[in-house]
Amino acid sequence: MKDIPNPKKIVLAYSGGLDTSVIVAWLRDHYGAEVVCFTADVGQGDDPDELRKKALASGACEFVYRDLREEFVRDFVFEAVRANAIYENRYYLGTALARPIIAKAQIEVAHETGSDAVAHGSTGKGNDQVRFEVTYMAMDPYIRIIAPWRHWDFSSRTELMDYARKLGVPIEQSTENPYSKDKNLLHLSFEGGVLEDPFVEPPAETYEMARDPSKAPTEPDYVEIGFVDGTPTSVDGTDMRPHELLNHLNVRAGKYGIGRVDMVENRLVGIKSRGIYETPGGAVLHAAHRDLEGICLDRETMHFKDVISLKYAEMIYYGLWYQTLRQALGGFVQATQQGVTGTVRMKLLPGSCMPVGRKAESSLYDPKMATFEKEDVYDQLDAEGFIRLFGLQVKAKRLIAGLE
Repeated sequence: MKDIPNPKKIVLAYSGGLDTSVIVAWLRDHYGAEVVCFTADVGQGDDPDELRKKALASGACEFVYRDLREEFVRDFVFEAVRANAIYENRYYLGTALARPIIAKAQIEVAHETGSDAVAHGSTGKGNDQVRFEVTYMAMDPYIRIIAPWRHWDFSSRTELMDYARKLGVPIEQSTENPYSKDKNLLHLSFEGGVLEDPFVEPPAETYEMARDPSKAPTEPDYVEIGFVDGTPTSVDGTDMRPHELLNHLNVRAGKYGIGRVDMVENRLVGIKSRGIYETPGGAVLHAAHRDLEGICLDRETMHFKDVISLKYAEMIYYGLWYQTLRQALGGFVQATQQGVTGTVRMKLLPGSCMPVGRKAESSLYDPKMATFEKEDVYDQLDAEGFIRLFGLQVKAKRLIAGLE
């Protein structure tokens, strides 16, 4: 087999955390290549100036920063909301939605900087390695992909921490706080450490976005969310840009401890893992949107869309955002959202939210038909013939069985 030459310049998806901080030095030492650290801002709240200093101090030749917050919420988060895409009916796909946009931008940076390889800090056990690499392949099938976790000699984050200290690289993790965190505008997730025992309750300090519901205000908060063709556009009558709207709801719902999820999920690679998720604003948006569809979509479309939503969530979780089927399903979702325009009033309570009012110009709800009071638009005698025909197959089976 012909030897593959080492890459000359590598663009690393850089977070400034333990893994990617060590990877900068490892890539330089292992391949003798220049390393460009790329950070995509999807709402994690890091200071780009501090990240730049840290990246360059770790040996990077260049640091590139892109603010992708609005695009992330507009094109990815809101698409998941329109699709009602929730993995295993609990996970709002915070990390899964962020990886395709980050990887896409990373390939763009690779082209701009003349790099011949890209790298990420995902482990060989997780989902993110798939999400990054499948997107790389979709954007540039010829780019070289490097995944250090699958090749280096380190076998644990404890060894990484020791190595980082030898390099003098400042890190957040410690043996007392070894969590793996991922944060963006949609969520904050925690894995690892004591959380690996699924019977252990998460320590109080685990949560950051959604406070303890027992310490939430006792008086409810009411928020009205406006939608246009399934897309959230306003809060309490005020139009907002996508990332500002989500951030606003994160704060309001976070005060009530809404959006906390503690679950054991099925990873793509076949491993079960325990994750702690906080998705306050996302939980409110999903509940509000689903409720609005209840008065805007006809029964058959709504029920079939429920089936599609499960597959849609699966494909996002698996990292197949740019795959043909996901895009085709996106076309179906878009068609269903025409006319899903209106307002939903949400009631925020400690640990939960619920829709308590909804209105839409294209509402299919007719109070004249739904009322239990006197009306003249529905003849209840019509139900007799309908039921006889609807139940004919059941009746026929019973009759035939009786004749045998």
